[in-house]
Amino acid sequence: MLDAPNPLKDKDNALAINTFTDSIAFENVYFSYIEEKIAVENFNLTIKKGETVALVGQSGSGKSTIAALLNRFYDVDKGSIKIDGHDLRDLKQHDFRKMIAYIPQEAHLFNDTIKENLLLGKPDASMEEIIHACKVANAYDFITETENGFDTTIGDRGSKLSGGQRQRLTIARAVLKNPPILLLDEATSALDAESEKLVQDALNKLLTNRTSIVIAHRFSTIKNADKIVVMKEGNIIEVGNHESLVKKEGEYYKLVQLQGLE
Repeated sequence: MLDAPNPLKDKDNALAINTFTDSIAFENVYFSYIEEKIAVENFNLTIKKGETVALVGQSGSGKSTIAALLNRFYDVDKGSIKIDGHDLRDLKQHDFRKMIAYIPQEAHLFNDTIKENLLLGKPDASMEEIIHACKVANAYDFITETENGFDTTIGDRGSKLSGGQRQRLTIARAVLKNPPILLLDEATSALDAESEKLVQDALNKLLTNRTSIVIAHRFSTIKNADKIVVMKEGNIIEVGNHESLVKKEGEYYKLVQLQGLE
């Protein structure tokens, strides 16, 4: 696996980028994992700096594919994704990924200490910065209660921690990294109610003054988004804020009804 060639290589003249000033733009994006089934079709969306945009829709509607394409885990088949007017394929991957914090549904943690897992976000962070990030992420209290505090080894994939604790560590890591762009993919979907409240509170702090793309099944987490994009079978079928989409009584309204929210 480690020796497998990576088809996504930087161009010889790839541009360096270290600031985000204006927008992320998906322009006529098409993508398929397998030829006979389109995952995303003619996807057009502009996300302005500072906006929180939520992607909603049933499983298989293409939400996580959009997250994967923005991270450039895959290249688009047609169309383009641009950051501040620059096509992702023309940029140095390391550079634009430094500007994104990606928090997936399954926390990516390693069999090392809490501190070393956090430092992946910012290797040169001071202890003071680490503690601040953990307090923002509602993680500080449970860390100090572990056997060796920040030097506690957490097991393979963080197996010695609960789901909520693992997710709060990934949020603390994102706070430490302090990126301009935040990408959340179902970050609270696997948690119990108490853990979800703590994680959601931490996410609300993290979302402040940041450009955010939030993918969620639970509509309580996205009601306050600036823009909600409803997807179905790889297409955008509705766009608006929570109130306007509920009034429309279309696909979003049906999804909200299923969760008993208004």
